[in-house]
Amino acid sequence: MTQTSISHADILEASDRVNALLLSKRNAHGWWTGRLSTSALSTATAVMALDKAVAATKDEAQRLRWQKLVDGGLKWLAEHQNSDGGWGDTVLSISNISTTMLAHAVFRVSERATPWDVVIETSAAYIAEAGGVEAVVKRYGKDRTFSVPILTHCALAGIVEWKNVIPLPFELACVPHRLYAAVRMPVVSYALPALIAIGQVIFKHQGHWNPVMRCIRRKAIAPSLRVLESIQPPHGGFLEATPLTSFVCMSLLGCELFDHVVTQRCLLFIEASVRDDGSWPIDTNLTTWVTTLSVNALGERLGVSPPCDQERTRRADALPLTIRSWLLSQQYRQIHPYTHAAPGGWSWTDLPGGVPDADDTPGAMLALMNLRGQDEVFSPEEVSSLSEAALWLLDLQNRDGGWPTFCRGWGTLPFDRSSCDLTAHALRALDLWLKRVPGTETTLKVRSERSTKRGIRFLQNAQRSDGTWLPLWFGQQFNKDDENPLYGTSRVVLALSMIGEESSDCCQKAVRWIQDNQNDDGGWSARRGLESSVEETGLALDSLASITQRSGRDARTSRRVLSTTVPDALLSNATERAAQWLAVRVKEGTIDQPTPIGFYFARLWYFEDLYPIIFAAAGLNRWRTTVR
Repeated sequence: MTQTSISHADILEASDRVNALLLSKRNAHGWWTGRLSTSALSTATAVMALDKAVAATKDEAQRLRWQKLVDGGLKWLAEHQNSDGGWGDTVLSISNISTTMLAHAVFRVSERATPWDVVIETSAAYIAEAGGVEAVVKRYGKDRTFSVPILTHCALAGIVEWKNVIPLPFELACVPHRLYAAVRMPVVSYALPALIAIGQVIFKHQGHWNPVMRCIRRKAIAPSLRVLESIQPPHGGFLEATPLTSFVCMSLLGCELFDHVVTQRCLLFIEASVRDDGSWPIDTNLTTWVTTLSVNALGERLGVSPPCDQERTRRADALPLTIRSWLLSQQYRQIHPYTHAAPGGWSWTDLPGGVPDADDTPGAMLALMNLRGQDEVFSPEEVSSLSEAALWLLDLQNRDGGWPTFCRGWGTLPFDRSSCDLTAHALRALDLWLKRVPGTETTLKVRSERSTKRGIRFLQNAQRSDGTWLPLWFGQQFNKDDENPLYGTSRVVLALSMIGEESSDCCQKAVRWIQDNQNDDGGWSARRGLESSVEETGLALDSLASITQRSGRDARTSRRVLSTTVPDALLSNATERAAQWLAVRVKEGTIDQPTPIGFYFARLWYFEDLYPIIFAAAGLNRWRTTVR
């Protein structure tokens, strides 16, 4: 099938099919859970923690149960080793030094190493060629958040000397949290559990040359463990993340703290998180995130169902109310014990390990507003919730005008700096909130307007010379430095279009870049020439169609914007080709095939099964608003 044979009717049919597919992926409650990719990295760290627990327990039933999980994890890792001897973060990822070091270590430490001789030999060769310890340190630079845990994992396995592991000042966890930014933590805000547990096991094996520091750290062991216990969710999973939880667990076991409550909770979480095939995912789920993405992608199509099916129509009519009630219940109403974030934000998950952040909060705000029709009245609860969320975002904004992920002004490491994708998301949410939610206090309204101007200036200053913006949370494994300018630029263009800045110089330049980097087949990837992906094509279509959508609503804007940047015909041609490319994927049945474009904490790759469906739906639904 050729794209030139795809008509508007075909694209509309493809859009309907993608919407129906996305709606079919809802869980039994009516919202979305999704499925995160299985991870070799998570599996390796979980196996290491359980292997240490097997050696420490005196309970024979526990030992046998955990040993079975260890054996299952090793088997899965052996079956999913790449042909070059290494491992990538997902089954679709190319090999990298970090995950390969972690996986190699668990095969070396296992008492059942004999069956894995070939796995050990080939992975050792990959590590030697990649550069070993020096390559790990170089990959993360000054950020110790992940390089130190990797090397600690390897030291616990006996394949790296403890002298090569950089110490972590775990005593800093004992200072009041309001001083964390002042003491310049060597790890990002979400990594406090790793700082404490890993810092202690390194100290146990290294000590300290300075007797004063030795004394300080000895005295800090007990109080920092109390901090660790206080920030651990009751089910044991820090941030719902198997790697972080496993690093904490193996480190406490390395300190001979098997019976400590934190260790036991970690083990419960790890055991509960294993999948049927013996592997572990990178995180439990992104339920809140994929639900808000789905709602915002579907828009007015959310409640659509065949009119002949009365039962499906009834359920479709109730769907917005069900999701709305659930989303409102997910908003944090108290100070978060982990990051000390104020009330008002949302996390990526509905599980206890999540923390509020500046991507999920605007996503939830947009979803709550999109769940109401243009003429619908917001309930008092919704007005209050959205106002609290807006205030939460305003308080989080950094001095440079951008938004960080978790904590304002914490530090200069990547996840604590302002980022373009989060800033764009926050600007969209604040703008729609001002337009749609009544009763906003004048002072808060003025503050939001000023905040928006500062956010726009941040984006102008952060734009690269070629017109692109780089995101924090998404990448492309085949691009230079894992960068994904297509994702960042598409998100910023969409935001600028939605807030009425589509005629700005920075937006015009970005639109030209997106158009110039469209592949010959009509799709997009992080840069021209890489294989087009559903996710990136949907994102680019969403952003370019938003420009067309805006220009179609205002003839003056259309003349001003399109005459100074890209002629209307060229813009329409680009969106048409992209919509055709996606329609072909629908016809072929490949629209749901994911690619690893997601970055998790510390640049760990992941993919989410719902991403291609969501981003395709968003792009096609935006496109259909331009052809009415």
